[in-house]
Amino acid sequence: MQNILVTGASGQLGAEIIEGLLGMGDVSLVVATDIKEPSVSLEAVPFEFLDVMDADRMTELIKNYKITQVYHLAALLSATAEKNIDLARKLNIGSLHHVLNIARDLNLDKVFWPSSIAVFGPDAKKDGTPQNSPCNPTTVYGITKLTGEQWCAYYHRTFGVDVRSIRYPGLIGYKTLPGGGTTDYAVDIYHKAINHEPFTCFLEADSHLPMMYMSDAVKATLDLMQAPADKLTVRTSYNISAMSFSPAEIADSIRKTYPDFEINYAPDYRQKIADSWPNSIDDHTARNDWDWNHSYDLDAMTQDMILNLVKGKV
Repeated sequence: MQNILVTGASGQLGAEIIEGLLGMGDVSLVVATDIKEPSVSLEAVPFEFLDVMDADRMTELIKNYKITQVYHLAALLSATAEKNIDLARKLNIGSLHHVLNIARDLNLDKVFWPSSIAVFGPDAKKDGTPQNSPCNPTTVYGITKLTGEQWCAYYHRTFGVDVRSIRYPGLIGYKTLPGGGTTDYAVDIYHKAINHEPFTCFLEADSHLPMMYMSDAVKATLDLMQAPADKLTVRTSYNISAMSFSPAEIADSIRKTYPDFEINYAPDYRQKIADSWPNSIDDHTARNDWDWNHSYDLDAMTQDMILNLVKGKV
C-alpha cells in the first residue's frame, strides 16, 4: 500500500491527480500540500501548507506520514515564468532537487515530476515532434523543464531513484482554472462560451498547439506510475499526445453547441512562446512502452467541458 504526497495540490492538475489516486486500490493515504488553500474541496485527504523550497519541512512531512511516493507538481508555468525568471529557476529546479535528494536519502518507492512540450525549441520538427528531438528551448519555463529532465535521468542512473515523467501538452479541464500557461486560453474560452460572452484570444487564429483533456492527462500519469520499471525506456520524460488544434478550430467546435459564439484575436507576448513550440507530438514510444492511449478528441472534449461547466452553474 502506498502513502503519497502531492505538492502543488491547489493547481490545475493537483486536485484531479488526487481524485485519481484515491480511486486506486493500492493507495492507502494521499497528503495534499501547497502554499495556498485549494480552490476545490480536498476534504477526503489531509492538507498541509508546504513551501517546496523548504526541504526540512518537506522531509518532516514525508517522515511523519510515512510517505512512499511523491507527485511533485509545484511549478511556475510558462507565461508566469517569463515575468519571474529568478523565482521560476529557484522553484522549478530547486524544489526538484529537494525531492530527488529526499527520495534518494529516504529510499522512496517512486517520484513523479511533470515536464512539458516547452522543452522543444524552434529547431525541433514542428509536426509530429519525435521523442528524441533537439531540445533547445527559448523560454524560461522550457529551460527549467529541460534541466529537470536531465536531473531526473541522472538521479535514476546514478542513485537508482525511480523518477518518472511526462512532457504534458496544454491541459484542459473544468474543475480548476489554469495558472499562467500559454495554453490557458483553451480553458478560458469555454467559460466565456457558456456565459454567452465573446472571447478575446491572446494567440493568433491558426496557432496550432498540442493539447489534452484533463482526464486523459490523469490517466496517462497514473498508468505511467503503475507501469513495470523494466518496461520503461525513457528516464528523461515521455512525449504524450492526444490532439492538436488552433483557437479557430476550438471556436468552431464550440459553435456546434453555441452557434453565435464570437472570438476575436489580440496576440500578445505569449504568441512568441507558442511559436517556439511544436504543432503536434509523436508519442509512439509511450504507446509502445506502457500502452498509453487517449480517449478524447476535440469535439468529445468540448461536449464534456460544456456539460460540466453548465452543470456547475446550476
